[in-house]
Amino acid sequence: MSFPQHRPRRLRTTPAMRRLTAEVRVEPSQLILPAFVREGISEPVPLKSMPGVVQHTPETLRKAAAEAAELGLGGIMLFGVPEVRDATGSAGVDPDGVLNRAIADVKAEVGDDLVVMSDVCLDEFTDHGHCGVLAPDGSVDNDATLEVYARMAVVQAQAGADVLGPSGMMDGQVAVIRQALDEAGLQNTAVLAYAAKYSSAFYGPFREAVDSQLKGDRRTYQMDPANRREAILEVELDLQEGADMVMVKPAMSYLDILADVAEMSPVPVAAYQISGEYAMIEAAAANGWIDRKPAILESVLGIRRAGADMVLTYWAAEMARWLKESK
Repeated sequence: MSFPQHRPRRLRTTPAMRRLTAEVRVEPSQLILPAFVREGISEPVPLKSMPGVVQHTPETLRKAAAEAAELGLGGIMLFGVPEVRDATGSAGVDPDGVLNRAIADVKAEVGDDLVVMSDVCLDEFTDHGHCGVLAPDGSVDNDATLEVYARMAVVQAQAGADVLGPSGMMDGQVAVIRQALDEAGLQNTAVLAYAAKYSSAFYGPFREAVDSQLKGDRRTYQMDPANRREAILEVELDLQEGADMVMVKPAMSYLDILADVAEMSPVPVAAYQISGEYAMIEAAAANGWIDRKPAILESVLGIRRAGADMVLTYWAAEMARWLKESK
């Protein structure tokens, strides 16, 4: 009987051997915590569709940011939920608006110990829930929206954001934001382009998180899930416009896109493990169908293995604690 000469199982014999030969690792510094701050509340509001995630008060947000810094996370991405909305999302450009105050609060709390990121988009701030200003026919007016994004970007950077994340998928948004920042003397503020953001069914719980007023869908500006090559075009355009980093969103259903982007991108690549991905694992674990901790760790490892340099995940703080305990 002929036995195999090559035995890959030799490198799987013990936990120590598997650690030694692991090709990909997850470190706290590669994780970014998305966080929501809501205006007009005195206590954190738990999200029914995202167990363990809350809408923060300013005070609890500062504590979460301080913990994130202490855990060695790479960054925190801030989203604001205002009390009052209007057709143009004016609360988003108000220096005293909920998101801009939160940016200043968090920056004052963590300084340079944590990268403070903020969402440049109108969907949280409009009474119609779309990511931009509407034209008379009800469609999203791309170029009118760009003018608002430019103002939002400058206000957020002035509040203290280190990185701006334009997530609306408007054509030309990176170029307009970069120009506005540079003209305002904010050349050191980086842009993380949501370059390949797909119109996904998995965003559902996020809409509870930001109390979305959306009617209809965003298929005319977010990418079609059927398209793969188009993602490379979107990334190339954002790179030409001055993006410092690029993102693929969602992550788990778009690992092929993530791998494609990681293969060609000369700048760091992020992936967003979105609310629906989080909710599915939490729900399955709560029902006893999967083992929660290994499933969470495996899901983020898979995103890293596909090519993400950094991962936005609602488990960032919890994972960082696990990773520190395992060392």
